[in-house]
Amino acid sequence: MKSLLHITNGDAFTSKLQSLNLKGDIITWREMLCEGKTLCAVGSESFWKTRFEFLSKNYKVSKSWFVEKTLKEYRSLCNHKQQDQIVLWFEYDLFCQINMLAVLSWLKTHRRHAEISLVCSGSEDESAKLYGLNELDNDKLLDLYKNRTVLTQDDIEFADYVWQLYCSDNPIRLENLIAHNGFQFEYLSEAIKAHLRRFPTIKNGLNELENRVLETAESENPKSRKELLGKLLTNQGYYGFGDTQYERIVTSLKPLFNSFNPVKLTKKGREVLNNQTNYYSQIRDNQLYLGGSLKYNFLYNTATDRILKL
Repeated sequence: MKSLLHITNGDAFTSKLQSLNLKGDIITWREMLCEGKTLCAVGSESFWKTRFEFLSKNYKVSKSWFVEKTLKEYRSLCNHKQQDQIVLWFEYDLFCQINMLAVLSWLKTHRRHAEISLVCSGSEDESAKLYGLNELDNDKLLDLYKNRTVLTQDDIEFADYVWQLYCSDNPIRLENLIAHNGFQFEYLSEAIKAHLRRFPTIKNGLNELENRVLETAESENPKSRKELLGKLLTNQGYYGFGDTQYERIVTSLKPLFNSFNPVKLTKKGREVLNNQTNYYSQIRDNQLYLGGSLKYNFLYNTATDRILKL
């Protein structure tokens, strides 16, 4: 009888998976590696130290919470040494795909002989909608589980390679990957494209997400900050961010708003939105990382969809 371990993308789905009564233990991967600095050696002391520093500074995560929620669960993963089948449950978006790469990189080093398979939700019907795991009913989840993708050694090597590039100090090499994604990760190239669009654009110094905040404020006339966040959360394509992440983005753009009740841009905010003013020098933060790269050392050219090094 083969023993089984499930690794999920978050607490909400872990509860749902428990109700499916599948065999095997469940570990929840509690991280958001799509934000802040990341190091290649997943699980190393320096890796967790770097992550805690980022989460503590930007999201006020306490040491006790980090130890209790993230490190204890990680140690539990380390202690699950006997399972010869490991099933990953992740979704199509950037948030999930980057976490998935990190987990696969760790498994490549620490669980060389396990059979690793992937359940990844996204395009599940004829509509253009992409689905998160929590949006699917039990029958659909069981169906995805039954038809899960068994990853080859090549797939795992590829995921590890993409993770190394994500953690490198130059995102330009990731661009070349997008065209050559012949592996079994259906949503990875779109997620990487979304990642590259997080670097500031040449036209106004804001990235795609920051521009979307201004566009939504201007075109949808939200009555409050909460309504603005709600609109951003429901229309975000491949990002898959949570409200705390959008809260942080909105806060960084605060000087471009006259008020949040109702939501109104300043004159300068409208000029930035219309590419009449470049906001790069005001928003630049030399400590801000996306993966292993400093966010403001690169620019994104929306006309060619290419990254430029400054």
